[in-house]
Amino acid sequence: MAVCATRTGAGKSQTSRRVGRLLIEAGHRVALVRHPMPDCDLEAMRVQRFATLADIDAADPTIEEREEYKEPVRQGMVMYAGVDYEAVLRRAEDEADVVVRDGGNNDFPFFVPDLLITVTDPLRPGDELTYHPGEVNLRMADVVVNKVNSAPLSAVAEVVETVTRTNPAALVVKAASPVTLEPGPALVGRRVLVVEDGPTLTHGGIRLGAGTVAARLAGARELMDPRPYAVRSIADAFARNPQIGPLLPAMGYGKAQIDELAATIAATPCDVVVTGTPIALRRILQADVPIRHATYELRDAGRPTLADALEPLLDGLAASRR
Repeated sequence: MAVCATRTGAGKSQTSRRVGRLLIEAGHRVALVRHPMPDCDLEAMRVQRFATLADIDAADPTIEEREEYKEPVRQGMVMYAGVDYEAVLRRAEDEADVVVRDGGNNDFPFFVPDLLITVTDPLRPGDELTYHPGEVNLRMADVVVNKVNSAPLSAVAEVVETVTRTNPAALVVKAASPVTLEPGPALVGRRVLVVEDGPTLTHGGIRLGAGTVAARLAGARELMDPRPYAVRSIADAFARNPQIGPLLPAMGYGKAQIDELAATIAATPCDVVVTGTPIALRRILQADVPIRHATYELRDAGRPTLADALEPLLDGLAASRR
């Protein structure tokens, strides 16, 4: 099966993880497959398999890749990536009952899926028909998951109406992605630097993420602007993407850029750093101030649920085993 989205940052990764957990709970072996960022040795990236955090560390991936690989592995799934999609698929099939293709930022699936879930985003209503390949993903979808906890009801209704008009055969599953802030020093009255997922800020069009939501809910006095303190490639990212505003994108395409991200954090005056990135940045960089990590997982928000959507697939697996 495959999980895609209409825009970067729509909530596809937590949807993939939720699908994986539901399949594991049903007794199936699961492999998640995601395309890599092919900016290194392509031959070395032909087929990549990650079953432990040590496997991920050994591959020395970018921050974006780490963000996608780490959490599924921590939850007991095997993660595959690579540039030879045929070889990746065959390897994954050898050890899994279900292969879940996670469509990168918002790719369409490179495997022919038996079930295609497309995640829409009511924080950006209308984008589901005006971006490629997001519109393709919407029109091909068997199931559409809609994050509803942080968007106005009118925007949710607009996206649902667009989905039912464009793809009336799709099952609409309404879901939420509530934010949880890990324990740490209080944010009330403090100056907070928020670090958000890089691609979501730079080309996803989102102007607030999990870190921003968590910091505001926890009572941060001021969100500090990192732009005057950005160095080298981080400053270049701000120059190319003025829409980002006073948030720090988690750029990390190689050690040099991770060092520049760390230098930007160190130079920005703040009391606490809040990260809304899928990976906890303290695993890969050091800071002189506390870092609190905001996480988010998919939850059902009514019926039908995501488990309901998977029933035909699970019934078919059960029948094949009998």
